[in-house]
Amino acid sequence: MSSDRESGSIDIHAPYDTTNVFARILKGEIPSDRVHEDEEFVAFRDIAPQAPVHIVLIPRGQPPTSPAGIDATHQALAGRMLRAAAEIARREKLEAGGYRLVLNCGTDAGQTVPHLHLHILGGAVLGPLA
Repeated sequence: MSSDRESGSIDIHAPYDTTNVFARILKGEIPSDRVHEDEEFVAFRDIAPQAPVHIVLIPRGQPPTSPAGIDATHQALAGRMLRAAAEIARREKLEAGGYRLVLNCGTDAGQTVPHLHLHILGGAVLGPLA
């Protein structure tokens, strides 16, 4: 469910890689169809959408590489990320039908980019997760 298929597996506790695709998007080295930008987050349409609306929300800077890296110092960031995702979903008119928020953690879960990110999916009936 990611906009990039980086090679290899994800080390969920690795130090931040400043060359990952999301870091490069943040630096403007890779173009993206941005739908939200503020001082803390950037959101853009996924280049390989898994739903009619598929937006990836990423924190600026050097966040944890995965949800496993979220600790007490990231609690406020995680809360603000969820609020930003809900606001983006509202602006994308996803509230009436519903939407899904996905945080993948590690290779087996489908994480392909070592930068904390959240997927916002909607615009159609989404299948079950399991």
